[in-house]
Amino acid sequence: MTSSVNQNHYDIVLPDPILRTEFCGMDFASPISLLSGCVGFGEEYTRIAGFSNRQVGSICLKGTTGSPRLGNAPHRIYETPMGMLNAIGLQNPGVDKVVQDYLPNLDFTETRFIANVCGSTLEEYMDVVRKFDDSPIDAMELNISCPNVKEGGVAFGNDPDMSFRVVEACRKLTKKPLITKLSPNQTDIQESARRCIEAGTDGLAVINTMMGMAIDIHKREPILGNVQGGLSGPAIKPIALLKVWQVYQVARDHNIPIIGQGGIATVEDAIEFLIAGASSIGIGTGLFYQPLMCSTINAGIADYLRKHEMNSLHDLIGSLEVDTNREIKCG
Repeated sequence: MTSSVNQNHYDIVLPDPILRTEFCGMDFASPISLLSGCVGFGEEYTRIAGFSNRQVGSICLKGTTGSPRLGNAPHRIYETPMGMLNAIGLQNPGVDKVVQDYLPNLDFTETRFIANVCGSTLEEYMDVVRKFDDSPIDAMELNISCPNVKEGGVAFGNDPDMSFRVVEACRKLTKKPLITKLSPNQTDIQESARRCIEAGTDGLAVINTMMGMAIDIHKREPILGNVQGGLSGPAIKPIALLKVWQVYQVARDHNIPIIGQGGIATVEDAIEFLIAGASSIGIGTGLFYQPLMCSTINAGIADYLRKHEMNSLHDLIGSLEVDTNREIKCG
């Protein structure tokens, strides 16, 4: 059952009330979160006729650094079979402009807005968190996949100790919810999740993009100006689903919710991630070719809950049945 309001001369269908949930203390109208880098700073997506932010629980803004960045040289986007490579390079106007010019234009009554915090040093992360803390932003997502320039370029998120230090330092600077975005490009994502939880994260986003590349066979050159880029889209869904389930084994004992993301494009995809342990489902690349998928996914999840006589999302989250006596082997 849905309801609607009239706004800007077209009907906006609101999510079914059964989809309302809480994430890190924030009220979400639905479990859908729009992912960082796919909807700019929140205002681009709302230009689509028939769309309302009320369709989603949260919108994660584009990655933001301390100072403005121009990003990588082109090409920066390349379509692959069942996915997309991107190497934008964190192009953004810097935290000061985002806080002063972008946030005042957002309607915080429609959805929750989450800032995506990036940095090349621990000090930069801390500076960005301080400035977002003194703003109306609802929460912050720590993008620890950024390269640490002081450690030779290794990503913060690929080292559990460095991940711990970033979360610990940022935790001391804000009481707003902190959600740490975990990279799949590491040896043990469960250990990384444990360390982030110990450091004080309120939630986890699982996963970031997989690293990949594409080659122009005629020029025998990399297609991306940065040589490598992050792979997203349906191609990475099975990997993301496994990582969500693995992290859930750690997070559930601490009541740490997960935004599950990576290749979600259908109602069935979304339900799988919820069953695996995600409390929210992140949609990103799919919006590029199906920008109005949110209402379809909301309706499908609500129908599934009622068909299976579930009273809320919480009855579905983490409901995967696995034989605990079964030995799970690699390969």
